[in-house]
Amino acid sequence: MKLEIFRTLWGYTGDWKIAINELRAAGFDGVEARLPVTPDARLKAAEVLKGEGVPYIGILFTAYDVLPDQAATPVQHLEDFKKKLAWADDLQPRFLNVLAGNDRWPIAQQVEFFGRALELATASGHMCSFEAHRARSLFTPWVTLDVARQVPALRFTTDISHWVVVCERLLDHPSDDLRDFVSKVHHIQARVGYDQGPQVPHPGAPEYAKFLAFHRAHWEQVWRSQIARGYTHTTLTPEFGPDGYLHHHPFTNEPVSDLWQINSWMGRAERDHFAEFMSKI
Repeated sequence: MKLEIFRTLWGYTGDWKIAINELRAAGFDGVEARLPVTPDARLKAAEVLKGEGVPYIGILFTAYDVLPDQAATPVQHLEDFKKKLAWADDLQPRFLNVLAGNDRWPIAQQVEFFGRALELATASGHMCSFEAHRARSLFTPWVTLDVARQVPALRFTTDISHWVVVCERLLDHPSDDLRDFVSKVHHIQARVGYDQGPQVPHPGAPEYAKFLAFHRAHWEQVWRSQIARGYTHTTLTPEFGPDGYLHHHPFTNEPVSDLWQINSWMGRAERDHFAEFMSKI
């Protein structure tokens, strides 16, 4: 199995061509970014992606941005999802990473919603990987496991840093059996969280070594599962980002780290980690 590493454009405001040049210099393979909202922006992005010849993972939110509209019903989420699936046609993504639903819905409603979402995704022709994310339907491992068992054709993006902070602990107890989720993971977003937050200041810092080790063990479980499922390629996006995730110094409000430097470090580290993992298979 081959590892492909994608650069997140979360928090990036520059030109996509520059970002692509930087990701190539860092040894990355492609770009993961939100679907542009306007037709002109989508056309421009499509031209850059085609001209540069880099693979693209599109990010899609249902109703409407990262945090869902609390008044939006499941039907409105599905209508918005269908609309945005059509937006993706021009960009020809490798697949779509979807932040879907709302954490407030009861489990029966969650299961019904994902059944319908899967139907829409299949009809669109786009492969969709649904992300574990706070504020969304898959905000906790226990709801996600219920959904995974009842809608077995779903595929997931794991960003287990969200679950670490939601559960306020590393999910490493013998009773934390995530196999029904791991067996359906399609994509990894490689951010390291800790018990009190979704993002450590730097994943290489020794004081966060046990958190990095936990996340890496989870990613290895995913890789083993993907190999057993016949995957020839696996995708991983280092996804350290802004928006309150990145730590800042008090009073000066200066960031403690540079995001691209952190994500570049994570990409290099996981390239080496994956090579070591595969050498033992």
